[in-house]
Amino acid sequence: MTQDQKTIYGIIGNPLKHSLSPAMHNAAFAELDVPAEYKLFPLEENELDQFFTDLRKENSPIFGLNVTVPYKEKVLSYIDSLNPLAERIGAVNTIVINQKRKLLGYNTDAPGFMAHMAELEMNMRGKRVAILGAGGSARAIIGTLCMIPDRPESIKIYNRTTSRLETLLEDIGQRINIDIVEPVNSIDDLNMELADVLINTTSLGLKKDDPLLLEDELFHPHMFVYDLIYNPPETKLLAQARKKGAKTANGLGMLFYQGVLALQHWANTQLDDKVKIVMRKALYERTGC
Repeated sequence: MTQDQKTIYGIIGNPLKHSLSPAMHNAAFAELDVPAEYKLFPLEENELDQFFTDLRKENSPIFGLNVTVPYKEKVLSYIDSLNPLAERIGAVNTIVINQKRKLLGYNTDAPGFMAHMAELEMNMRGKRVAILGAGGSARAIIGTLCMIPDRPESIKIYNRTTSRLETLLEDIGQRINIDIVEPVNSIDDLNMELADVLINTTSLGLKKDDPLLLEDELFHPHMFVYDLIYNPPETKLLAQARKKGAKTANGLGMLFYQGVLALQHWANTQLDDKVKIVMRKALYERTGC
């Protein structure tokens, strides 16, 4: 890396066109007046090996990465050292590359999710939770909900690929007490009429023509529906839930909080409130929220 070369940060995943992380982080770099840039790195799975090989080279300008769908679990094999939380959850969404080109893995999804829940004044104690999906984000949410003192009463989780869900629970259950978690084989088995909280961790909703997993009549006014998707700001899932009188929220707040934590890991320092405000404003401007 040459002296006049910008330090690069970015996100790997597929797809990435919807990502608002560049807007948030580049706004922070501008506010901090640091010569850095945040980029998108859309990768196919067969490109991961070469990408991480190049990442370890001394002349690489990349010193930090976020990881999104579908690689939060796949990147574990490339990491040199895992933060204890990331190790327990079994998924990484933030990578620090130090001066020796060693890769340090963190999970900022879990604390980012909980920070947004606190902002929304959503206490999970005693709640009956239904979760859609079994990827890296689901791991983080299940893990943190099972570890917090104010645990839900129950968590039911559905994934279209049953084997993937079974693998997730078998793995995470080795390190976290998941006795409140029950995998189900169909949407009907989620018992949505009794659910207090519904969390969508799947990518269904990113595209306009994506199907709605739940029938309209399953939503009710006493539930809280949370969709990790933030672009578009209101997915079909959230729109249908809102029409039925349910409280709704998208994942923009979670994106913000995990992004702040990621940047703090990269910079190895705490961000002041002014920078955080700039980051959140950049997200609001891009989404119109």
